[in-house]
Amino acid sequence: MALRINDTAPDLTVTTDQGEISLHDWIGDSWAIIFSHPKDFTPVCTTEFGAVAQLADEWAKRNTKVLGVSVDGVEDHKKWKGDIQSFCGAEPTFPIVADDGLELAKAFDMLPADAYLPDGRTPADSATVRSVYIIAPNKKVQLVMTYPMTVGRNFAEVLRALDGLQRTYEQPLATPANWETGQDVIVALALDDTAAEAKYGTLDKKLPYLRFAKNPG
Repeated sequence: MALRINDTAPDLTVTTDQGEISLHDWIGDSWAIIFSHPKDFTPVCTTEFGAVAQLADEWAKRNTKVLGVSVDGVEDHKKWKGDIQSFCGAEPTFPIVADDGLELAKAFDMLPADAYLPDGRTPADSATVRSVYIIAPNKKVQLVMTYPMTVGRNFAEVLRALDGLQRTYEQPLATPANWETGQDVIVALALDDTAAEAKYGTLDKKLPYLRFAKNPG
């Protein structure tokens, strides 16, 4: 079954380098980012884990938990974290799922149900396990990004997208292209002009269907 935006995230119990966790219990009342990788000790993935580690304070400010996923075992994860810290200068304190049985990768629709890891595998055998999921406190998937092997993920964009999702969460609002925190937001068409102005004040009407509010509280 394909996993789509607004679907409830699978509630799995998984093994990590920090012990077993149940995904829904682990998320709790927080936001969560799950980001996956096809193999430990690979160059692009090492830079990405380092980027996430360097943003630890930013995730905490946003009440967001981070969970790495890689289809290798716990002992490899622990050793790899030493390389990550050596490279980026920040300790990767977040857990990493040991998804060597591919349970999470399949449940999150990264790999087909009949996928398996061959002997002597390379990262190419699990290449599509390079995805980012942002999950809201209601446990529903809010965003999915999947990247190819050759392009490192931009975690500044993941952070920006998280800000936009939190800004518009359960509100009749949206963010425009290239939006940054503090900028005006778009009022959804679910509200007519009268209702929108009653809720958000005077609107900046660019087009009948494109109406901005001054970063309402």
